[in-house]
Amino acid sequence: MAKMSKLLATLIAGLFVASVFAQAPAPAAAPAAAPAKSEAKPAAKKEKKAEKKEKKSEKKMDAAPAK
Repeated sequence: MAKMSKLLATLIAGLFVASVFAQAPAPAAAPAAAPAKSEAKPAAKKEKKAEKKEKKSEKKMDAAPAK
């Protein structure tokens, strides 16, 4: 009878632990993705700056023959 009660207690404890684990909030995966955004921003800024420089140089090239 003692073995049966220990087994029953273990099963109930296991079910309790499983139910608590299932209700726990998901691990914070969003903050891990946040640094990727911050790394992407400087790259986007660099691209925009490069585009502006290209446009400026194109304008200068267009304006030079007009003089």
